[in-house]
Amino acid sequence: MSELPSEPRWLSETEMLAWRSYIVSTLRLRQRLHRELVEEHDVSLIDYEVMVCLSSRPDRRMRMTELASMLGSTKSRLSHQVGRMEAAGYVRRGRDPEDKRGVTAELTEQGAELLVRAAPRHVAGVREHLIDLLTPEEQVTLGTAFSRVLAHLAELDD
Repeated sequence: MSELPSEPRWLSETEMLAWRSYIVSTLRLRQRLHRELVEEHDVSLIDYEVMVCLSSRPDRRMRMTELASMLGSTKSRLSHQVGRMEAAGYVRRGRDPEDKRGVTAELTEQGAELLVRAAPRHVAGVREHLIDLLTPEEQVTLGTAFSRVLAHLAELDD
C-alpha cells in the first residue's frame, strides 16, 4: 500500500461528482437488478452472478477460490452463499478432480434451468438501467476505465 501524503489531495468538484455518482448509481443499479430478479424469478442478484460464472465453464464447475475471486468475494462469504444455493438445489459442492484438497461448486441442472429463465430479465435490466443510457463511445470509455481499475486492484491483491 502506498504511503499517505502529509496533506491529503482533496477531490475537486469534478472528481467528487464522478466519485459520488459512481458510488450511489452502482449501489442503486445493483439494488434495482436484484429486485427485478427476485420479483420475477425469486433469485437474488448474487445467486444469479454465481450461476453465470459457473455456466461459463464447459463442465459448469469451478474451484471455490477462483469463483470467489471472479465475484470479488471472500471465500467465507462465498461458502455461505453456495451453502444456501446448494440447499435450494442450484449448485452442488464437490472435490476438485485435479486436486482432491480443493473444493468446487458445480451448477446443477435445476440451477442451469433457472439461469436460462432469469437471464432475459437480467439482460433487459442491464440494458434499460445502464447500457442503453450510454452512447457507444461512453460504453467503450466505461469499459476501458473500469478494466484499468480492476487490473490495478488485482495487482494490489497479488
